[in-house]
Amino acid sequence: MIVWSWLLACVMLVGTVQAARAAGTGTLPPPPDLSQRVTFEQHIGNRVPLGLTFRDANGRPVKLGSLLQGRPTLLVPGYYRCANLCAFVRAGVANALRESQLRPGREFNVVLFSIDPGEQPADAAAAQGEDIRSHPGAAVAEWHYLTGNSQAIARLTRAIGFSYLFDARNDQYDHGAGVLILTPAGTISQYLFGVQFSMETLRLALVDASRGRLGTVVDRLLLLCCDYDPSTGRYSLTIHHVLQGLGTLTALALAALITVLRRAERRH
Repeated sequence: MIVWSWLLACVMLVGTVQAARAAGTGTLPPPPDLSQRVTFEQHIGNRVPLGLTFRDANGRPVKLGSLLQGRPTLLVPGYYRCANLCAFVRAGVANALRESQLRPGREFNVVLFSIDPGEQPADAAAAQGEDIRSHPGAAVAEWHYLTGNSQAIARLTRAIGFSYLFDARNDQYDHGAGVLILTPAGTISQYLFGVQFSMETLRLALVDASRGRLGTVVDRLLLLCCDYDPSTGRYSLTIHHVLQGLGTLTALALAALITVLRRAERRH
């Protein structure tokens, strides 16, 4: 009888310990309004606050506006110790830029900023060093990796429509994935969502934002024949614009032919 009582007590003790362990290791449920609090809204036409001060990867204070230097800018929100999306976003940007043949630091800018006020310039420098090693040929050394305080981060994320949430379940930030294009004046021109970006779309977006300062004649003709779709973040070829472009080219060809014929007639 004593043996059975002892065995029963051991079983109950083991059950109590296992229940306590399960309670201690159980995950917290996600917030019920997570999808409403983590969003990436399009604020096309808004001007970002260029007077905000951040710190670069070397710890130097820099104003956001000083980085634009009259060039279109690819702005990348995220954070450097992110264990999920951010490294993939940076890789997507690097792959697209490598194929675009555009030169960051000369023809346009790439600016990344951390949404985590706890991150320091050392975190930015570590992320940039890793990206330089992982993405040769993308001129990552010319990219700007910024960190800032909570006030500067809040103002910039609010201006670009980037809402995020610190998730205590995994000690990470829940946030969307994508980038946006700024004009040389700091106005939001376009958004590109996801972690992979079409080289053609990214190139056209930068050319369009440059207001005629960037790109080739072919790029500008493509922009005449394409429409930017904010719902997909891509350019689509439209038959209306194609016909309009062909009509313009036909008119120019006819005008050139008439000019040549008139000159020939005068010589005769």
